[in-house]
Amino acid sequence: MENLATLLKPLPTPIGDLTRRLVTMLAAHPGLEGKVMDGWKSVNFRHRQAGYVCAVFPNAERVALYFEHGRMLSAEEGLLQGSELKRGRYMTLRPDGEIPIDSIGILVSEAIALAA
Repeated sequence: MENLATLLKPLPTPIGDLTRRLVTMLAAHPGLEGKVMDGWKSVNFRHRQAGYVCAVFPNAERVALYFEHGRMLSAEEGLLQGSELKRGRYMTLRPDGEIPIDSIGILVSEAIALAA
């Protein structure tokens, strides 16, 4: 993915590794296409019918997976945070934790189905 290395360069190696794994996983989801957004310091994912679905926001201590219409998603195992947000919700991932692959897949599929 173009510019991903530039986005991750100033971040700690474990954050970069976690971000790459998450971005690779999301990019493999049918119909999702990721694009590095330099100004937002994120990787945004769009679906051809559903539009903007989610984004990966890495920073020095953690990686956030933000769902644009997260308020409408099921509270998959309590993974989503941000009840104070009007529309979106996010999941916080840390290098020392596991990526909840199945739960993320369910949330992404649900987000696409709701918006498409």
